[in-house]
Amino acid sequence: MTQFLIYLGFALAAYSVVANDVIQTLGTFLTSNKKRPWWVLWIFAGSIMGIVLVYGWFVNGGDVSFSRLIGDAKDGYGFDNPKYPVPNPFEWWYVLPPLVLLIITRFGIPVSTTFLVLTFFAPKNLGDMLVKSLVGYAVAFAAAVIFYLIIAKLFEKHFMEDDLHKSPKKKLWWTIAQWCATAFLWSQWLMQDFANIYVYLPRQLSVTELLVSMGVLIGLLGYIFYQRGGAIQKIVKSKRNTSDIRSATIIDLLFGIILYYFKEVNSIPMSTTWVFLGLLAGREYALNIRLDKEKFSKKVHRVVMFDLGKVTLGLLVSVGLVAAIHYLKAF
Repeated sequence: MTQFLIYLGFALAAYSVVANDVIQTLGTFLTSNKKRPWWVLWIFAGSIMGIVLVYGWFVNGGDVSFSRLIGDAKDGYGFDNPKYPVPNPFEWWYVLPPLVLLIITRFGIPVSTTFLVLTFFAPKNLGDMLVKSLVGYAVAFAAAVIFYLIIAKLFEKHFMEDDLHKSPKKKLWWTIAQWCATAFLWSQWLMQDFANIYVYLPRQLSVTELLVSMGVLIGLLGYIFYQRGGAIQKIVKSKRNTSDIRSATIIDLLFGIILYYFKEVNSIPMSTTWVFLGLLAGREYALNIRLDKEKFSKKVHRVVMFDLGKVTLGLLVSVGLVAAIHYLKAF
């Protein structure tokens, strides 16, 4: 029964995390490549997922979370004393976080899987994750504002006025650039968020566990691509000019650089959802100021605050669920 619950938890986490979070990294990619067959995009993204997974397993001695679950050795953590240990005994309520996430995802709410899943396994680490995530939102917002204030008129306005389809050669180069930027961003996101999925499995995977879990993940990714992103995709589509392959390339590259920076800072897990929405918010404000010549359009402000409100709701749901389950466990 215990093994069944562990595998069920992993399967639910795999689907719910990918369904909820994949749109952060691949949303602009899906939108700007909407005319391509879904399976072509799936093979591309699935190949990168497999490479990152095998690479992490090989260089980290079986740990595919890139130390997010193990913790830093300098702080006394390791395989024998992980920061996020596998519960023993493994009770049925540990399956609830991805199940709740799966339900929330159907409504298109961008909940942070990091808060909802990892907090369940180690509530004491919530503070560190929250601080890093809030800093991530602020850094992404500020970086996007500064960056797009500089390039809005030089590039974004040109993208809106120039039909890329009239220049096949230029379109080919931008297509190559976008796929490279997407590959970089996707790999950085996977290194951050594998922890939210593999928290259910042993901290050191066997070859069999690696291959089976990889097959499950790539298969579920294919289903998400078949659905073209699902409900969360609406958040990306609501932002200005994200369907243009050139704009999508810049968004992906900037997001990837920010995730790479925070990955190198320390091994504390963080909410990539908050970083992603901070980036989109900063971009919207900057484009509004530079292209519409308005300091803060009410419409833009309303959209940004609505997105922020949804992730805040997700945080409250996460913390509330953790608190409720731990309260019930006492009886």
